[in-house]
Amino acid sequence: MRKRFALALALAMTVLPAANAVPALAKNEDGDNHEVVLRVCNWEEYIDEGGWEEDELIELDNDVSILGENSMVEDFEEWYFETYGRKVRVEYSTFGTNEELYNMLTLGDVYDVVCPSDYLLMRLMSEGKAVPFSDHFYDETDPDNYYARGVSDYIRGVFEENEIDGKIWADYAAGYMWGTTGIVYNPEYVTEEEASSWQLFTNPKFSRRVTIKDNVRDSMFAALGIVHRDRLMSEQFRADPEYSEKLAALMNDTSINTVDACEEVLRAMKENAYSFETDSGKSDMVIGRVWANYQWSGDAVYSLDQAEEDGVELYYRVPEECSNLWFDGWIILQKGISQDPAKQHAAEAWINFLSRPDNAVRNMYYIGYTSTIAGGEDDTVFEYMNWCYGAEEDDEEAVEYDVSYFFGEDSVISADASYMDRQLIAQYPTEEIIERCAVMGFFDDEEQARINRMWINVRCFTLKQAAPFLIVAGVVILLLATLIVIRYVKRQRIYSSGK
Repeated sequence: MRKRFALALALAMTVLPAANAVPALAKNEDGDNHEVVLRVCNWEEYIDEGGWEEDELIELDNDVSILGENSMVEDFEEWYFETYGRKVRVEYSTFGTNEELYNMLTLGDVYDVVCPSDYLLMRLMSEGKAVPFSDHFYDETDPDNYYARGVSDYIRGVFEENEIDGKIWADYAAGYMWGTTGIVYNPEYVTEEEASSWQLFTNPKFSRRVTIKDNVRDSMFAALGIVHRDRLMSEQFRADPEYSEKLAALMNDTSINTVDACEEVLRAMKENAYSFETDSGKSDMVIGRVWANYQWSGDAVYSLDQAEEDGVELYYRVPEECSNLWFDGWIILQKGISQDPAKQHAAEAWINFLSRPDNAVRNMYYIGYTSTIAGGEDDTVFEYMNWCYGAEEDDEEAVEYDVSYFFGEDSVISADASYMDRQLIAQYPTEEIIERCAVMGFFDDEEQARINRMWINVRCFTLKQAAPFLIVAGVVILLLATLIVIRYVKRQRIYSSGK
């Protein structure tokens, strides 16, 4: 896990006056002391678990100090009671992939609030499993509505502009972390040009020296980048006024011909790769087992940080053809909440607590990913970025890095040049990179079945591949059966003659 930054900010936990219009039941004004049980399911290692050392204290230029002493879950439970006068107990669970979470829900696991990625968010919304936020959730006059007050305007726009079946993301989902996918590479063995294309993963020069993702959506996305490379790199295509829409359609293409083409590319990737992996690619890069790794931006930061501690400098590139712009977000589930206003309030408060700028920093530091929170009038998150990547005042090689699209007008830091094309660009990509990225869409049952069949063919033997093996095995079995029969007949003759 990324080296954790410290947080010694005193929690401002004051009870709000009734005028804030928080539901009476949630504020416990009815005298009910019943404890709310909030069942949360999140990605593995995707929240601050506390236990920071004293030397991990983060002291920012805005006089904010940050230290994660307790787990975020413990701090939330305490904050919720102090703020709303009601006890909440969080039952915290984790999952490893979006597909695993969906299977857990399908098999009957019940949660109140979960944190899937964009395409699963859309699926849960489409299937009617999600509960819309209350009207109060986006009330920016409530000082404890940290999400509405602090989410980046850029992220807010993405969630308001995207919809599924007429349902707007923002009505059902709140952003948690976001980023790109790309290639972590060792420049000692891989050039910048080679790392700038998805074709790296089929290049025999790097046989058994690359790893790719062990899930169909991410790996298929890389394959689509290769299948559609000529069009994606076309100046005419990029100059199209509807480029963004056409890019998204191309990178979510599930037509039979395209899926068949992706299968062939993925077979080539499989033959060339050291492994399919979900999490081990980070350590494989750090210890030098592989030279390039298909990685989510947050894990890329982890790899770069850890390698740096061992004296190895890795880099991060977003392929020039296109890449995935991904979002993980919190969504409240109908089956868990069951129209219980106290539970819904606790779930929304959970999202808000994690969106408080100091807590956003704690989680970013602990897991290495980038929060969707910019902070609004609170500049803690921006100062944290400057604390991580800002150059010394006398650094003549410092680079001006503009992140106004995320934090607001005139948000520019003087960055340490050593972080360019590395951690900084992984955590806060440039607008140029974002423009050539697409969000993974929601696939219907027919499309999902098609790509699942394709993935099984890639990860396992197809009948075509298995045919030679089956023929040989059949011949061997037939020969063995023949030998057994002959031996049996001989024994019978000996037995008869002996009689």
